[in-house]
Amino acid sequence: MLSIDQETYDAIVAHAKRDHPDEACGVVAGPAGSDRPERMVEMVNAAGSPTFYEFDSLELLALYKDMDARDEEPVVIYHSHTATEAYPSRTDIGLASEPNAHYVLVSTREHGNNDGPVEFRSYRIQDGEVTEEEVAVVPARDPQPDPQSDPEPDPEPVPESARRT
Repeated sequence: MLSIDQETYDAIVAHAKRDHPDEACGVVAGPAGSDRPERMVEMVNAAGSPTFYEFDSLELLALYKDMDARDEEPVVIYHSHTATEAYPSRTDIGLASEPNAHYVLVSTREHGNNDGPVEFRSYRIQDGEVTEEEVAVVPARDPQPDPQSDPEPDPEPVPESARRT
């Protein structure tokens, strides 16, 4: 299951609508090994196409270097379909190279860049096998405590009757 916060969900949908009629694409990075999508990065569709997306190779290299420096990985890889349902095409399946990522597809075919709902679906794609998964949109991302900066909680106060004087 993909758990994604409302703000990130809305940003992905807005990107897909804004780039319509061309396909939009991007990555949502998160702490390595966490499966928590936290930092959305809109990418340029180098193909500039309504039927195909391609990450710009230099932009993608810079993103991977940045994620490596932040100890992050791609948790969500998303793109839009402008004229078809939100289901991975054969090309999408062939390009899926991150076995642990959630592959999100947003279809803008019904309303384009106008107001109206979109189809937002998520898949796992491993070794050419496509498995759809549930998407849970949560109000806000749960802040994860930083164990290095989180001090020990204060001990419970000792009742006055138990104090020694």
